[in-house]
Amino acid sequence: MATLESSGVARSYFGTDGVRGIVGEFLTPELVERLGKASALWAKGGRVFVGRDTRASGEELEEAFARGVASAGGVAVLAGVVPTPAVALLRLDLGVVISASHNPPEYNGVKFFDRDGRKLSDAVEEEIEALLDAPAPGGGEVDRIDVAVDSYLEHVLERFGSDLSGMRIAVDCANGAYAGIAPRAFARLGAEVEAIGDLPDGTNINVGCGATDLAALQELVRGGGFDLGVAFDGDGDRMLAVDHSGEVVDGDQIVAVLALELGVELVAVTTMTNLGFHRLMEERDVRVVTTDVGDRYVLEALYREGGVLGGEQSGHVICLRDHVTGDGLAAALLLCKAVRGTSLAEAASVMERYPQAKLDLPRAARGPLPQSLLDAVDRVNVELDGGGRVLVRPSGTEPVVRILAEAQTKEESEALCGRIAELVREELG
Repeated sequence: MATLESSGVARSYFGTDGVRGIVGEFLTPELVERLGKASALWAKGGRVFVGRDTRASGEELEEAFARGVASAGGVAVLAGVVPTPAVALLRLDLGVVISASHNPPEYNGVKFFDRDGRKLSDAVEEEIEALLDAPAPGGGEVDRIDVAVDSYLEHVLERFGSDLSGMRIAVDCANGAYAGIAPRAFARLGAEVEAIGDLPDGTNINVGCGATDLAALQELVRGGGFDLGVAFDGDGDRMLAVDHSGEVVDGDQIVAVLALELGVELVAVTTMTNLGFHRLMEERDVRVVTTDVGDRYVLEALYREGGVLGGEQSGHVICLRDHVTGDGLAAALLLCKAVRGTSLAEAASVMERYPQAKLDLPRAARGPLPQSLLDAVDRVNVELDGGGRVLVRPSGTEPVVRILAEAQTKEESEALCGRIAELVREELG
């Protein structure tokens, strides 16, 4: 299963992180079954480890994917509800997660890991798409296991855990795959834990909770005398934090704290990463590799450069020491160890955050943005001459265009964001 360079062919179904969409519209059981078949054909049969998050649609789509694998002569090993990083660790010939990660409950998706626990390249995704309508030889089967969570938890506690006795930690599980798992992990390490977002019902994943909405966690921490709070997204590959006063600590700051704690010589981040992070790393002689947005591009850079630490502002934090992908729980445990004896607020203050303004504009079409728009954005960045920057990109997971503007003051960043939004509207019509 060699990894090839991308042919440049536009993928019709795969986005930034697998195939994702609203269930019953873009994402249907029929498409998921075809993906199961195509991926098993690409892997030449073999065993496919399959997990899912807590969405109501997950079980039906898991069954559809398994049918597809079996139709291609493969063996689907169904683990039920497990976090995405557990699938990466426990993968077989393939690892697959039925999840839409941080998206709302009406979304779902299919995310893939190869036999080494790495996310698939663009080229491999193109090869899988080319097999969606291929004939299926049949002859496969479906197995079920119930030990995946315990195996995963033992690995993370052993490799990333430390003594947390005396710490009081609030944990928001996003009503997702970490419900019941993450609070148990912190408690086993000696922390006093209070959990929210730990009662998934199939319809409440990422709703008013988790890494995409920190308000409930902030309120809990402000009134409860906690050392810090941590929040995961629905499938567990993102983690954000709040300090003892309820102030948000984003992925850039978490990676900065861990870079200094672990003493790394290189970090990989994305184009969204704050200028303050780059300046801190420059001061500390840490080389920064910048990638396109998407944790798989950060992973590719780390593997290519021999690094172990990277991440995204959105909360993907990757430590490849004893792991193969980003892991929200592992990152949270490392962060707790790093701030023990001080405070998260003090540890995070080492990085100055430059004001950023962000905006998502709806867009019906998928695919690349017009070159005329990209050229216009480039002209604005040249005009700014280092005094700020703008970034415009299509989302790989939702039908929107994402705008980021960064400047010396909040007012300047907001004005710049508004200016670019008008430019995008004009170019896209």
